[in-house]
Order: sequence, then structure tokens, then C-alpha cells
Amino acid sequence: MMSSPNVQTVEILLVEDNPGDVRLTLEAFKDITIANRLHVVPDGEEAIKFLRHQHGYADSPRPHMILLDLNLPLMNGIEVLREIKKDNELRSIPVVVLTTSRNEEDILKAYNLNANCYITKPVDINQFMQVVRTIDNFWFSIAALPGRTLT
Repeated sequence: MMSSPNVQTVEILLVEDNPGDVRLTLEAFKDITIANRLHVVPDGEEAIKFLRHQHGYADSPRPHMILLDLNLPLMNGIEVLREIKKDNELRSIPVVVLTTSRNEEDILKAYNLNANCYITKPVDINQFMQVVRTIDNFWFSIAALPGRTLT
């Protein structure tokens, strides 16, 4: 994607352990209108290390947004969300829960921990692409994100 020099690249952290969902998300984000870099970590522990610049992530950028799956190994998405939102340095980063769970308890837990949005992943590839376009349109074109200037 070509971007003009005055357009700031959006840094996105995807916390996802399913390789198929990672590939699909990477493909979908290639087609969005804003210049972006998608960083992928496979579990909750790696997400926290990335965000705190620990253990091999010393040069990781501060993401403008986190796309967080709930069903993760080692540390689940609810635990990751709890860690992010209790950390003064990280809590202002918008977290969009993007998961297969439609469980009302998961939805309630996520919002009680100050998730910014909860989206159930569609199984249909075209619907998934539409979800990514909607995220792009709202979060990167309409909403103001901490650390990013709208142009």
C-alpha cells in the first residue's frame, strides 16, 4: 500500500493463536485504506511482553490498537485485558476483543474490564473481511486514537 509521507502508520497488535485467523487478518488488513503494521503474538504472555518491551520485544512499537482473542494459551484474553487496563502506561490503548465466543459472560467480563469493543468473529470469509473494513472505517478514519493524529 502506498502512503503519503504525512500519513502516520497505524501500529496494531494482534493477539491470536489460530494460524488460519492470523493469515485471514493479515490478508484483510492489506486491503484497508490506512497505512498499517500488524504485529502478531500467539498468546497472552507474549502480548504482555510485547506491550512492556520485555524479552525480545525491546524495540516493539506502542500499538495504537490491540485486537485481542479471548481463547488463548498460557494467559487467556480476559487475563490479558485485565493486565492492560490495570497498567497506567497501557490502559489508554484501545482494545477490540475479536473472538469466536458469543458467551454472554465473556462479553460482560470484557466490558467490565473496559474493553473498547467486543466483536464476534464471523466464520464466513466475506463477512470477516467486512468486519475488518468496519474496524478500519471506524477506528482509523472516524475515531481519534491515543498517540495518532488524524489527517
